[in-house]
Amino acid sequence: MSQVVKSYYDNNAEQEWNRLNNPYSKIEWLSTLRLMDRYLPDSGHICDIGSGPGRYSIELLQQGYQVTLFDLSSQELALAESRIAELGLQAEAYICEDARNLYVLEKEAYDGVLVLGPLYHVHEAQDRLGIIAHASRVLKPGGTAIFSFINSWGCLKAGVTEFSDSYRDAENIYKYLQEQQLNENEGFTECYFTIPGIALEEVRKGGFDIISYAGAESFLAGMSGELTRLFHEDRQVYDHLVQAASETSEAPQYREATEHLLIIARKN
Repeated sequence: MSQVVKSYYDNNAEQEWNRLNNPYSKIEWLSTLRLMDRYLPDSGHICDIGSGPGRYSIELLQQGYQVTLFDLSSQELALAESRIAELGLQAEAYICEDARNLYVLEKEAYDGVLVLGPLYHVHEAQDRLGIIAHASRVLKPGGTAIFSFINSWGCLKAGVTEFSDSYRDAENIYKYLQEQQLNENEGFTECYFTIPGIALEEVRKGGFDIISYAGAESFLAGMSGELTRLFHEDRQVYDHLVQAASETSEAPQYREATEHLLIIARKN
């Protein structure tokens, strides 16, 4: 990842910790936890690549897994280590390194791998394939990985309410029908937006069989404003919707057009 991406996460560690608490991102959080619970092995060693401040690592540690946190940002890892210590938990290791350098990890050391973030920021296909292939290398035979991508199709839908002014130029609408490389002035930092077919093929090329895939926001994709309103005005309706969305994230009718595409794969 570039220095631009590293600086973004170094400067926004606390924001990253809090992000999954906001009313809309709560769906992503619950959907991802549900997939982890369903597809990761019941116990063992997990490498959380792109761990950020450790939200998912903490959940795994509390369930008894041995967890290694791997992240580009020293500030994110410092926050993770602090929060983990506050809870009386202990991670196996904290590794501050670029995800393109997964060769520093031991071969076949992990039962499961999470890659929930790094692929958002890698513009070059060769680099993404390298990350995926190394995720396969560090997994034990038959090990499970969960990869997350930003889905351009879902961002197109979200843009109707979040950045519709940009659609005054009709060309900007059609850009979201394909993969995109965004610079720091176009996205929240340097970003890569994919589409489902490309992402699935990259995971296969990296040495995996696809088990399933999901759209984290499910049928609530693009409804950030309305969900935030319901969170404050009708919590029961909000809770019911978010619960249902997290339970249906793998449904074929929803998973192709959400902002966060989650691919569950087994090392082949």
